[in-house]
Amino acid sequence: MNLTPCPCGRTNTKPKGEVLTFDACCGPYHAGLAAPDAECLMRSRYSAFVRGNAPYLLATWHASQRPATLALDTAARWLGLEIKQHRVTGTDTAEVEFVARFRRSGKAVRQHERSRFVREDGRWLYVDGDAL
Repeated sequence: MNLTPCPCGRTNTKPKGEVLTFDACCGPYHAGLAAPDAECLMRSRYSAFVRGNAPYLLATWHASQRPATLALDTAARWLGLEIKQHRVTGTDTAEVEFVARFRRSGKAVRQHERSRFVREDGRWLYVDGDAL
C-alpha cells in the first residue's frame, strides 16, 4: 500500500482535513477505474501532471481535442491545486474551475482555468478550457 499523499490535495471529511493518499484518491483512476464526476477527473489529471503520467492525460482527453503526443514540462514543480467550482451543465457535461500552481525555472505560475468535460460511455473526458 502506498501512503504517499495525493498530489491533488483532496482531504477526508472524517477525520476532517486529513489528506487522502494517492491510492485512496486518484490512484484508482490512473489504474483504469472511471472517475465518477468531472471534478474527480480534473483532480486525477492534475495528479497525472505531477507524476508525469502522459499516457493517462492522453487517455482522458476527448478525441476531438486530444493531441497526437504530449511532452510534459519536466522543469515544472507542481505546488498545489484548488478547485473553485464544479458545475454540472447537462446530463453528460460539466465544468470545473480550478487554479493550479507550479514553479518553472524559479518563477511562480498560476494557471486559472474553466475546463469543460463530457461523459461518453460512462467515462468523463476533458474537452478543453478557457484561461481566466
